[in-house]
Amino acid sequence: MSEKDTNTADESLQEEQQASQTETLEPSDDQASSFEQQVESLKEQLEAAQKQSDDHKDTALRAKAEADNIRRRAEREVSNASKFALERFAKEILAVVDSLEKALEQPAEGDEQKAMYEGIELTYKLLLDTLTKFSIEQISPLGESFDPELHEAMVMQESDEHEPNSVMMVVQKGYQLHGRLIRPARVIVAKGKANQIDETA
Repeated sequence: MSEKDTNTADESLQEEQQASQTETLEPSDDQASSFEQQVESLKEQLEAAQKQSDDHKDTALRAKAEADNIRRRAEREVSNASKFALERFAKEILAVVDSLEKALEQPAEGDEQKAMYEGIELTYKLLLDTLTKFSIEQISPLGESFDPELHEAMVMQESDEHEPNSVMMVVQKGYQLHGRLIRPARVIVAKGKANQIDETA
């Protein structure tokens, strides 16, 4: 065999080897399709995992919000129970306050009555101070505008000395406990002439 034939044979062998390597490196159609399916499957699994994670996150957030609401409601109920535990007692003690006020309305004559009056007055002031310490506040709206949320109008009377719709007399004082009304002030409300004309019209 000549040297030329030998070179030709070597070149042919190299070409066959290169072709074989190229076929090995380039995937077949079946391999490419299988790879795409695997990628698509992984994408679906990832999306499903992401959705599940979002669902768990939403559930956790809802549970936290519900727990916070329960905690705040419990704290509010405990606070209200502490604040308004005295409400029933306060309503009962108001009868004592009213009796002392009625006693102080009576004129004192003679030394004995004056001494008794001073004793009743001292007891009345001490009782009011005690009520104030426990956030029981008196409502005495004489001269103020009538407020239906705090006052109960017993009657309306025409008056030239008072502004229309103002409290001209307090029949019975009202009380609040921590800002909550436990008894409205019973009052007489001034009525102007315009109101009288409207009623007769």
